[in-house]
Amino acid sequence: MIIGVPKEIKDNEFRVSLAPSGARALKDAGHRVLVEKDGGSGSAIADAEYAEAGAEIVSAKDAWGADLVVKVKEPRPSEYAYFRDDLSIFTFFHLAADPSLGEELIKKGVTAIAYETLEASDGSLPILTPMSEVAGRLSVQVGAHYLMKTCGGRGVLLSGVPGVERGKVAILGAGVVGENAARIAVGLNAHVTMLDTRAERLRRIEEIFGSTVSTLSSSAHNIELSIKDADLVIGAVHIPGNRTPKLIRRDMLKTMKQGSVIVDVSVDQGGCVETIRPTTHSDPVYEIDGVLHYGVANMPGAVPRTSTFALTNATLPYLLMLAKFGPEKAVSIDAAIKKAVNIHKGRVTHPGVAIALSKDCYPL
Repeated sequence: MIIGVPKEIKDNEFRVSLAPSGARALKDAGHRVLVEKDGGSGSAIADAEYAEAGAEIVSAKDAWGADLVVKVKEPRPSEYAYFRDDLSIFTFFHLAADPSLGEELIKKGVTAIAYETLEASDGSLPILTPMSEVAGRLSVQVGAHYLMKTCGGRGVLLSGVPGVERGKVAILGAGVVGENAARIAVGLNAHVTMLDTRAERLRRIEEIFGSTVSTLSSSAHNIELSIKDADLVIGAVHIPGNRTPKLIRRDMLKTMKQGSVIVDVSVDQGGCVETIRPTTHSDPVYEIDGVLHYGVANMPGAVPRTSTFALTNATLPYLLMLAKFGPEKAVSIDAAIKKAVNIHKGRVTHPGVAIALSKDCYPL
């Protein structure tokens, strides 16, 4: 099979979907790998490294002409011209937050295989997980930055100092993003509260962090109390394929501290804050009712080298299977890949995506 690796063109997206080690593994398995010129430059990977691994350095057009295109982020409108009915794309799609992309994929007959809905038998999301780990850890780092007065925030140091109260962090969601956000917040010595509807997740948090993290059952009442007291709020909610529920309403903002910060990691699925909208690394924040909102939808792109190698580690086993058998046969062999297929032959095949796009679902 021919695998194409285009250069990412989303605003300040420096990751690349395949490290040279992945290209080498595909080449050794008998496949051709076409990497767009300078595709890895944002992650400090030179074309020569790909060439040494057996990949061919090509134009964007040639990379998109492959049988299977592997990306990091969802295709941008300028890339829609490459769509065709014999093309499969393996990437983060987050179609719930981008229905126009969904319509284009349906119209052109593209097979859309989404990292974020690839689900293992134990319910874990093996490709989303490493990027969620990166985003969760970054969320506190970013929030601490924007809490500085010079960056528009309240002027709070999350760690505090002897004799001065520590900063307060509220994390909505105790999944992978939330757990990793808690690790960094606890490491900074902040006062951390985590909310989730799942008692088993809260038990896990208490087992990991003990008394350094306070846990609360997620309800409208407890969310209101937590964000009112917080300096930094992290949105860490995820529902595979579907839009994220709005847990923080516009009217709640007026109860929050002036200069407090919201970092909504779930913005790529619509966000859990009513007032959140996608932003970019070049223009990351905006203010509503005195609260700073950070809505960058590709947070791991800020640390591309780490993210690129972590992503390749996660995707490569599935990529090798897709390349060996082709998508249609691979879904009959691997149930995780089957769940990753969002759209095939002009039809929506994932239940969550179908709900989000208001389409009928045609399971594979």
